[in-house]
Amino acid sequence: MRSDPDRVLLRRARRVMALQAAAAITVSLLVLGLLALVVVVHSQNTAVTTLLHQTAASTDDVNDPPPNVWIFKQHADGAVDATEDAPQGLPDYQVLNRVRADGAPVTTTIDGDEGGYRALTQLRGDQVVQVVMSRHEQHDELERLVAALAAGEIVGLFIALLSAALLARRATAPLADALARQRHFVADASHELRTPLTQLHTRAQLLQMDLRAGSDLTNVATDVDHLVTGTRHLGEVVDDLLLSSQLHRRDATRKPVDIRTVATDVLTNQANRATAQDVELTLDSDTDAPLVVTGHQAALRRVLTALVDNALSHTPVGGHVRVELSRSGTTVTIVVRDDGTGFAPADTERIFDRFARGSHSDHRRFGLGLALAREVITGHEGTIEAWGRPGHGAAFTIHLPAVSDGDIT
Repeated sequence: MRSDPDRVLLRRARRVMALQAAAAITVSLLVLGLLALVVVVHSQNTAVTTLLHQTAASTDDVNDPPPNVWIFKQHADGAVDATEDAPQGLPDYQVLNRVRADGAPVTTTIDGDEGGYRALTQLRGDQVVQVVMSRHEQHDELERLVAALAAGEIVGLFIALLSAALLARRATAPLADALARQRHFVADASHELRTPLTQLHTRAQLLQMDLRAGSDLTNVATDVDHLVTGTRHLGEVVDDLLLSSQLHRRDATRKPVDIRTVATDVLTNQANRATAQDVELTLDSDTDAPLVVTGHQAALRRVLTALVDNALSHTPVGGHVRVELSRSGTTVTIVVRDDGTGFAPADTERIFDRFARGSHSDHRRFGLGLALAREVITGHEGTIEAWGRPGHGAAFTIHLPAVSDGDIT
């Protein structure tokens, strides 16, 4: 099976974003670690230098120096006094002789195990004093610091990768959602338009054949009527698809909508069709109070139109379709009821799914209309419920939050 190109693109984008973010975090941690290391080394060197100068300035003999410090004094005759237990290789005679000759103090580093030694050699009277300090502790401290920084860098890299992956997934979520909606819309469009376009093409071909065959006007008129009906159905499908694509991009600013006015307009537009089908279409209301909600009038009109259209499509000759309006407290209720073919109780929720089909022996296809109706009503903070029984009709009930009387202008 071939991978979805969009999914491959998203995975690649997430990997690149995660690696870039992880690299940035890792480099930042590395820079901070290096800065910390530089600060510690500088502090160590400053402390060692200070201790060497203080010891050289205050010592009178080579006994009892600070821990890990040894003192050496070279007399004018070349003899050297040394602190007991001084490490082998000390003092640095070459530096002692140079300072005696030059007279200038010298700070040097002497090689040795575990960091070596730091030495200050200076002239005091006729003696040359050399103070040597072991760098063993500083060396161990640096090793511990480097190990801690390395461990922190590894842990930081792992956390950076994990955090970057999560952030990349969240950052690309809107893109994934947009791509999913695009695929969904394209699938909806191709699926819904295929049948009406095929029907229109077939009817156009029949009309063409009748015209070339010189058929009488009655047959031609019938074909034209069918063609007009097909274009109307196609227009309704296009309206549903456009509404589907715009539901999530609607302006957040809503206006008061008079449900009674919307229902009256819808029934007026459907009156001719109801008369032609010999179906009684009525509007009932148990109150004269304002039935005003906050929302988008065009979307609510489309929902009510879809429900009335659906009721007329499934109500036989001599049947009844009734739109009932009422208000209870802060809720406006709209019921579209018919005594047509109905549907199985098991389909009460399924019919609101896109392209749903009836269960068991009912092979009715519900398309997009009811699914979009629920999306619109839910977007208006309302609810829509269905009731149906085979052969006993159906009813769709909408509840919407009403605008308080004081807010109606």
